[in-house]
Amino acid sequence: MTLGEEIRGHLPYLRRYARALTGSQQHGDNFVHTTLEVIVAAPHEFHTGDGTRIDLYRNFHRIWESAYIDDGEGRDDDEHPLVHAAHRRLVQLTPLGRQILLLTALEGFSVEEAGLITGTDRPTVEALLTDAVGELDRESRTSVLIIEDEPLIAMELEQIVRDLGHRVAGIATTHADAVAAFEETDAGLVLADIQLADGSSGIDAVQDILAIAPVPAIFITAFPERLLTGGRVEPTFLISKPFRENTVRAAISQSLLFTPQLAA
Repeated sequence: MTLGEEIRGHLPYLRRYARALTGSQQHGDNFVHTTLEVIVAAPHEFHTGDGTRIDLYRNFHRIWESAYIDDGEGRDDDEHPLVHAAHRRLVQLTPLGRQILLLTALEGFSVEEAGLITGTDRPTVEALLTDAVGELDRESRTSVLIIEDEPLIAMELEQIVRDLGHRVAGIATTHADAVAAFEETDAGLVLADIQLADGSSGIDAVQDILAIAPVPAIFITAFPERLLTGGRVEPTFLISKPFRENTVRAAISQSLLFTPQLAA
């Protein structure tokens, strides 16, 4: 198997991680592209014996660490307002802690693996993870609209939302109900399934909602690879089914970084 074949299956998930870290499909993909360029330039330096996935994320971490600076300088004036808002709040968080949170909760790496990727010892990883979770949980609360047609999953998401201290604006099971519910509430975040009860699309529902107000949205699907093709505009936050509570918690906390009214 060639190195390209080894890496290919992991790329959709690296791209998910990159856009969750940056809050932008374009910015995230740029980091992934640069990572691949570095790997191609020196393929003999890629393998370390820790596994292809860890090695891939480790190479990405090196690029991110060397290139990304939360100083607010040199940014495009046309940058999306949600991304700009996130940068204003990200300077209050530890960048490494944010990475470790996403690596463990969103990407499913263990504490030890997150340490291998970031070159950090276990006690430091655990301390940063605790601080990152605590800091995000202290951020301003919001109201969440849940678009989910499976009652048990909707109940589970509702409980997670409430446990995080947020309010539930409503639970919708169809495209039309979702848009109507959003118009009638003050929802600042949307959790959306892809396929809804009447055969309608959660993606279409979110697109209509975003035309009303630019709130962050988290998609939940059993087939994330279908949305991570690079062929169209893709969701910044994507959770795979079956999901873990920590994954949803991390995605909600991270997505709220991209809420303009919370960044003032």
